[in-house]
Amino acid sequence: MNSAPRGLWPDYPIRTQRLDLRPHRPADLEDILAFHSRPDVVRFIPWPVRDRKQTATALKTKLGQSALTEPGQWLVLAVELRESTTVIGEVLLKWASAIDRQGELGFALHSAYHGRGLGAEAATAVLSLGFDQLGLHRIQAVCLIDNIKSARLLERLGMRLEGHLVHSVWFKGGWEDQLVYAMCEDEWRDMKGRQPTGEVKVPTRS
Repeated sequence: MNSAPRGLWPDYPIRTQRLDLRPHRPADLEDILAFHSRPDVVRFIPWPVRDRKQTATALKTKLGQSALTEPGQWLVLAVELRESTTVIGEVLLKWASAIDRQGELGFALHSAYHGRGLGAEAATAVLSLGFDQLGLHRIQAVCLIDNIKSARLLERLGMRLEGHLVHSVWFKGGWEDQLVYAMCEDEWRDMKGRQPTGEVKVPTRS
């Protein structure tokens, strides 16, 4: 696919084995507060620990992020655990460039649900949105070097470590290194249908 993407209006919910990915709703406030207010969740995320008022303000923005109509926008979807209908996190897709067909993946998950493959399940669905529906050529993801869990998840998804950026961001009071991962559309096609397996090596702070 060589033509520039024209936008993305997904059919919701996007169903995976255990999850429903969908636009946020006002009624999601309590579930979102449950992880936006946790220091262990926001440790590696740009926003701070949020109280109810701050979470409600953030939710108002998320309510309007259910489609991509032009480059520069973020698609932000609630990750709902189907068995309990609880929102346990959020996944994000940025349409970074139409001409170069570039995107960016992001995610946040309540720490009580780590270790069950749910983050990879949600992220894989978003990669599919980016490559198969929006028509992107390359999707990247950036994480802090100390965010070992996210780095391992990205490698299990089949994303390549492309760069280690030294002191590239001023983050919560100090300079931090970032890791840049990416996948191109031909790699995505090769990865489709595979299960994340094996151990990965993640750079550590020297």
